[in-house]
Amino acid sequence: MGSLAVATKGQWMTGVSTDINAAFLKPGGKLGDTVFMECRVVGIGANMAYTRTEFRDKTGLLLAYGSHTKFLGKTINHPKNVKFSEDGESVIEGEDLEADVD
Repeated sequence: MGSLAVATKGQWMTGVSTDINAAFLKPGGKLGDTVFMECRVVGIGANMAYTRTEFRDKTGLLLAYGSHTKFLGKTINHPKNVKFSEDGESVIEGEDLEADVD
């Protein structure tokens, strides 16, 4: 999920994983129970991206969390990177790949 979170920031290529960590705090429930997951980018620097993922039950209780560190290197300036609008719904800089879809 860390790579997808980095991609939401407009990265065409999401680099190479340098660290993946997971901590399991509580059982996830029984078969059929709903578990909610949220993954977000904590920061992107000149060469590295940092993400955090959380899993919660329907009451909001934290079940597990993890982090994912990505080395971006030269991908940070890839010509196919884009910039999204504040709501993330449209490309405001770079090529919109969905613009050509009928």
